[in-house]
Amino acid sequence: MDHSTAPAPLRALIAPDKFKGSLTAAEVADALAAGLRSATDRAGRPGGVHCELLPLADGGDGSVDAAVTSGFARYGVTVAGPTGRPVQADIAFDGATAVVEVANTCGLALLPHGELDPLNASSRGFGEAVRFALGLKPARVVLALGGSSSTDGGMGMLSALGFRFLDAAGHELNGTGEALGRIRSIEWTSCPGLAGVELVMASDVHNPLLGRQGAPAVFGPQKGAGPREIGVLEDGLKRFVDELSEYGIPDARKLADHAGAGSAGGLGFACLLLGARQVSGADYFLDLLDFNTRKEGCDVVITGEGSIDEQTLGGKLPAAVARRSGGQPVIAVAGRSLLPKERWSEMSLSRVYTLAEYTDRDSARDPGLSAALLRRIGRDIGAGIL
Repeated sequence: MDHSTAPAPLRALIAPDKFKGSLTAAEVADALAAGLRSATDRAGRPGGVHCELLPLADGGDGSVDAAVTSGFARYGVTVAGPTGRPVQADIAFDGATAVVEVANTCGLALLPHGELDPLNASSRGFGEAVRFALGLKPARVVLALGGSSSTDGGMGMLSALGFRFLDAAGHELNGTGEALGRIRSIEWTSCPGLAGVELVMASDVHNPLLGRQGAPAVFGPQKGAGPREIGVLEDGLKRFVDELSEYGIPDARKLADHAGAGSAGGLGFACLLLGARQVSGADYFLDLLDFNTRKEGCDVVITGEGSIDEQTLGGKLPAAVARRSGGQPVIAVAGRSLLPKERWSEMSLSRVYTLAEYTDRDSARDPGLSAALLRRIGRDIGAGIL
């Protein structure tokens, strides 16, 4: 057989987010690539699709893994988990930029036995990971804020970075949602290495800290807070802001109203207090992982996440990928899609494949089934484009 007459392989860039609760972004990309590579053209020849893999993240869980996949080095650090028990976390560092994420330091998935603890969960572990990253002397630290288990306004994080919060008797408080209401004075010694470092807050949440659209009211129920706990957290965060203002941070009340201050249980507020620059998590990570360069020369871009829905249209990763793909065809893969076919064009999608189309079983919590279905979908995508 004269292989010189075989057509050049089509190039596919596989750039998905995670399928939350089932597969990481890397696992999604690997499964799709396996399917695409097994696809045969009309002459029955396999290998007609060359796959470039670019697992993505938008500031939520998987942000460190995505950075490592793109070439960053992984560093392990032991930090206080959301309930104070030590957990092993990772950060990513490339010599200039460090990526630290909430999800692998104090995220919901780290709660012992999955038991939600809205008043006692803390963001301290995230602050400890930031402090570790500062020891590497980075030019900037990316603060990836998705997936938090706490609503402590960043009190825990700030406690790890040199702040001391004291009660009426002068005893130091742990940084938790419950402790917010007992703050009566504040002391601060600047954290070594923080001066001169650019802090970048990666989040696509635009809620303020307080009020009907604030962190306790909107996100508290996801973290186990009922009406009583939401009231406690709201009152505690108000005191937190007031005490910071009296301590000498005049912008505290203004920053509490800032769009994004309510991100990650109020961690956004604490990051803003430290002077962090807020960016879109989706777009920032696409830049960090060099998406624009990676897509050049590709014939098709394949993206996806667990659910394609109205929130996706609001700027989540698949929408950002589609928007930045230029004129290249974009195919999305999801666990489910709540958008009718006629709305795919709003995201410039040529096709949406879902796991739900391929099985009657619930694949959301079955990684093995999800991966198998993604391989089938990858094969069908390959057959369709060859």
